[in-house]
Amino acid sequence: MTSSENAGALSGIRVIDMTGVVLGPYATQILGDYGADVIKIEPPGGDIMRQAGPMKNPGMGHIFINANRNKRSVVLDLRQPSQRELLLQLCAGADVLAFNIRPASMTRLGLSYEAVRAINPRIVYCGAYGYSEGGPYSDWPAYDDLIQGAACIPWLMTQSGSPEPRYVPATFADRVTGLNMVHAVMAALLARVRTGRGQSVEVPMFECLLQFVLGEHLSGATWEPPIGPMGHARMLAANRKPYATQDGYVCALMYNDAHWKAFLQLIGKADVFESDARFTTQQQRLAHIDTLYGFVQDHMRKKTSAQWLQLFTQHDIPVMPMMKLDDLLHDPHLHATGGWMDLTHPLEGRLRQLRPPVRMSDTPTGVWRNAPALGEHTAEVLAELS
Repeated sequence: MTSSENAGALSGIRVIDMTGVVLGPYATQILGDYGADVIKIEPPGGDIMRQAGPMKNPGMGHIFINANRNKRSVVLDLRQPSQRELLLQLCAGADVLAFNIRPASMTRLGLSYEAVRAINPRIVYCGAYGYSEGGPYSDWPAYDDLIQGAACIPWLMTQSGSPEPRYVPATFADRVTGLNMVHAVMAALLARVRTGRGQSVEVPMFECLLQFVLGEHLSGATWEPPIGPMGHARMLAANRKPYATQDGYVCALMYNDAHWKAFLQLIGKADVFESDARFTTQQQRLAHIDTLYGFVQDHMRKKTSAQWLQLFTQHDIPVMPMMKLDDLLHDPHLHATGGWMDLTHPLEGRLRQLRPPVRMSDTPTGVWRNAPALGEHTAEVLAELS
C-alpha cells in the first residue's frame, strides 16, 4: 500500500515526531497506522534503536523497523540555530509535536511549549517522559527498567513466588506509556475541534504505569483509612501460573461457578463444590485462591496438554496453549485473520510485520510507508516548506 492510498482516520493530521528509543516511536507509529503523516526528526547519528541488532543493513535494527513504519525520516541537528528554525517552520504547519525528552531539555533547545505555541497556537505539544513535573523525581532519568522498579513490578514478582526480583521481559513501561500517549494526543485533537486551541500534554511513565499496577493492587488502601493491605490476592498467588501437564503446560482459568463445577466434574469430584466452602462462592475462592490453584495443578499433571485442551474446550472452560515465540509465526488464528503481513522493503527486502491490531470499517488502519532509512525524506519534507 502506498502513502497516496492512505484513507486512515487521522489522514490529514501532521505529527512532528522528536521521539526516540521505544516509548515515543511506538506511540507515533500507532498514529501513523491511523493515517497521520508522521515526520520523524532524527539527529545526524539517528535514533539509537537503529543500532539495536539483529539487522541486515547498518542503521536498520529490528526494533527500529518494528516501531517506525508509516513515518518519514528527516535529519536535523537541533543544536544548530538554522536547523532548529527549520523545525519550528515544520511545527508552524503541524498538528502535533511529540517528544520524549525532559521539558528542561526542550527548553534548552529553544523548543518550550511557549516557543512552539507562539508560532502555532493550535498545536498539540505532547511530551512523554519519566515523572510528572513538579516533584522530586522530575529531573531524574527514566528508562523502562527503572520505571518498572518504581512501579513495584520486580517486587511484585517476589510476592508472587519468584525467587528474586525480575522485570517483565518486554518494554512494558514504555509501551503502556506509549498507548497513553496515543489517546492523550487524540483527546487533545478532539478538544481542539471544540475550542480551536492546542495545548500542552504531559504523559509521565511513572504515573501511567501506576494506573496499570494499582488498578488491582491498591486493594484495601482504596479506602481511607485502609480496610486491608495492598495487593490483589489472585494476582499475587504463587500458583497463578501455567499448569504443568504430563508433557508440557497449558493456561487455564476456572473463574466462575460454572467453570469450577465443570472442572470438578471432569476430575471426578463434583460433590466438592457444595461440600467444601472454599469452592462455593467467588469471595471464598478468592480468599483461598493460591490453595485452589495448587489443587488444580495436582490434577493437571495426570493428563497431556492435548487431552486437557480438548476436555476444557468441550466443557466451556477457558483454556489456551502456553505459546512459545516461534509458535506465533505459524499460529492458525493469526493466519486466518491476516495478523501477519509480508511487506517488501526497498532496502531490507521481504519483511514480516504484524498488521495494525485495530480494524475500522470506514477509515482503515494500514501500512502506508516502510520504516525509513536515516534522512530518507529530508529533502522531500523541507521542500514542502517553500
